[in-house]
Amino acid sequence: MAYGSSLVVLAAAVFLRYLLDPVMGDTLPLVTLFGAVAFAVWIGGYGPAAISAILGYFACLYLFIEPRGTFALNLASNLVGLAAYLFTCALIIGLGAAARVAERRAYERRELLRVTLASIGDAVITTDVEGRVTYLNAVGEALTGWPQRDAAGQPLQTVFKIVNEDTRVEVENPATKALRDGVVVGLANHTVLIRKDGAEHPIDDSAAPIMDELGHVQGCVLIFRDVSTQRGIERSKSGQFQTARLLASIVESSDDAIISKSLDGIIQSWNASAERLFGYTAQQAVGRHISLVIPPDRLAEEDRIVASLKAGERIDHFETERIRSDGRRIFVSLTISPLRDDEGTVIGASKIVRDITGQREAEHQLRRLAEDLSEADRRKNEFLAMLAHELRNPLAPISHAARALRMSGDRDTVQAAAAMLERQMGQMARLVDDLLDMSRITRGKIELRRSRIELAPVVQQAVEALRPQYKTMDVNLTVTVPQQPIYLDADPVRLAQVIGNLLSNGSKFTDAGGRVWLTVEPAEGEVAIRVRDTGIGIAAEQIPRLFEMFAQVDTSLERSHDGLGIGLTLVRALVEMHGGTVEATSDGAGLGSEFAVRLPALRPVSPPVTAPEVVAGKTSPVVGRRILVVDDSHDGAEFLALLLQVSGHETRTANDGPSAIEAAETFHPDVVLLDIGLPKMNGYEVCRHIRKQSWGRDMVLIALTGWGQEEHLRRSREAGFDLHMVKPVDHDALEQALASLPTRSQIGSETREEG
Repeated sequence: MAYGSSLVVLAAAVFLRYLLDPVMGDTLPLVTLFGAVAFAVWIGGYGPAAISAILGYFACLYLFIEPRGTFALNLASNLVGLAAYLFTCALIIGLGAAARVAERRAYERRELLRVTLASIGDAVITTDVEGRVTYLNAVGEALTGWPQRDAAGQPLQTVFKIVNEDTRVEVENPATKALRDGVVVGLANHTVLIRKDGAEHPIDDSAAPIMDELGHVQGCVLIFRDVSTQRGIERSKSGQFQTARLLASIVESSDDAIISKSLDGIIQSWNASAERLFGYTAQQAVGRHISLVIPPDRLAEEDRIVASLKAGERIDHFETERIRSDGRRIFVSLTISPLRDDEGTVIGASKIVRDITGQREAEHQLRRLAEDLSEADRRKNEFLAMLAHELRNPLAPISHAARALRMSGDRDTVQAAAAMLERQMGQMARLVDDLLDMSRITRGKIELRRSRIELAPVVQQAVEALRPQYKTMDVNLTVTVPQQPIYLDADPVRLAQVIGNLLSNGSKFTDAGGRVWLTVEPAEGEVAIRVRDTGIGIAAEQIPRLFEMFAQVDTSLERSHDGLGIGLTLVRALVEMHGGTVEATSDGAGLGSEFAVRLPALRPVSPPVTAPEVVAGKTSPVVGRRILVVDDSHDGAEFLALLLQVSGHETRTANDGPSAIEAAETFHPDVVLLDIGLPKMNGYEVCRHIRKQSWGRDMVLIALTGWGQEEHLRRSREAGFDLHMVKPVDHDALEQALASLPTRSQIGSETREEG
């Protein structure tokens, strides 16, 4: 039948190729044969498959392979095609034969299981996960009175109804507990099975969950037997049997590996958890020496364990290492108890093995986290102390200057105090700006405004900004810049900030009379900016963490210019955003240090685009404006208004939201300098209210606030502000902004043109 069927399918395959020939022509002449070969090997094995492959080839060779109508095997192309065809057929036959063997074996296993369950002496009932009967063997049919065909699909409680022999109370079905808890369950004695016809049989039973390879419960198997003739004997031993069943249940369902061994180390039992833990099956482990799972360097532990067992001692929670079948070491906790015979002699040991690798790793991670938190807390405390120190530094001279201005009318004193106030306020503003920049970089909010720039003006700008600091601290600064221009693709403001931070560091950590060198050195395709000093130097162990947030090299009390510990972190972040690198070197404490920034350079072109030069104190010509200053700080509003009056502007002040709206309506200012954090109505609400009024549409509204994050800039734009400036505002920048605004006549003209 197999050979005949194979030949019929082969003929059909050749005929199919014949039908497709007008479409396919000479291409793929053998394509339909592979299915016929696969069919032949599946139903008949190697013989029919080989015959189908050979006959099919010659048929297609004659019918579809050029020259058609011949068996031209002597052609090279036909020989190559034959080799490929035979190779493919061999693969198909091999795979099909393997699948055929696997199917036959699976069928044999199913038959073996069916025959086993049918011929077993105990009654067997299997259920699905919902507790409905799926199988009932002959013994089960006899004991329950339910035929297989009637029992299939019935709830187990209907087919297997049990009550307590003494109380006649219905007993919980063991399968229900096995399904619910996923454990093996055995009932207590005095259980009676009530047949379908009402007859009763004392039984002994147990149930176990049926689990798939993932450990999911798929059903339950219930095994029970009629113990009517044995009940008397079993009653006398019921306690012993119950203990054994419970012990088996515990061992089998335990999450811990439970192993028993003889005193000479031979494994006697090996539960499922031991298989999962060590990777050896019970068949592989039982009968072998316990050294199977002991690393070679820990074999001596076994001798000490055996000595303790012979002395009758129990070993609790012994932590050690064991080895899996794949060679991986794991940390385990052992609890080892001696096993005794009826005379009390120790004959072996029972081991409970718990995997604590995850616990060890968690403990290690917790320790490391605790160390990191402790270090972070220490650095946070240092940072807060340094922040307080750095903020108090300018506050003291500001306080002295304010008192000197109040007590003295001398022009020189006023000029000196004013200059000092500007320096100290600039220092405080730089501290706040550095903190905000680090916050933006950390959150990925900072963006570079890159363009093609010449490096020399940026260096000059940074140097000029730090000249007063170097003069005050009596540190000599030498700047060396090559004569030929060097061009970079960079943000000039951020690049000046990098150079300024390095120069500021050099002056802070160099004693009076010391020297700092700023050197620019071009190299192949890049430029190196070096800042070297004769200062306190850096110990070798401090260099690796020098660029970390809040890192401090020297926090001694006698040094009063340590900074917040974020300057170098900011330098590294900005340099790396430009595609460059920064490194620090030092010969040790007291021997100075050097910081080298390397950035990719551009080829020079003409004309170059240079960085904008900012010259302090130079502003556009003053054009008198009507300005409303709104700030909840009375002093802040009054003194800013006074400063603007000195600059030639007409001013008025307000200190809350409603009064700001009233003043804007009556004063009709050209510009409103509006604080955001106001009582009664915040600045956003005031701005929106003014913009809704006909008299407020042409006013220039400038947010003047201490909030400078991206979120606040976005909210200012949405509320209708024309400009957002951060306190303390640079007066020169404010005057430039005011000078750039159109005059009232221009505003009116533009409004009329738009109308």
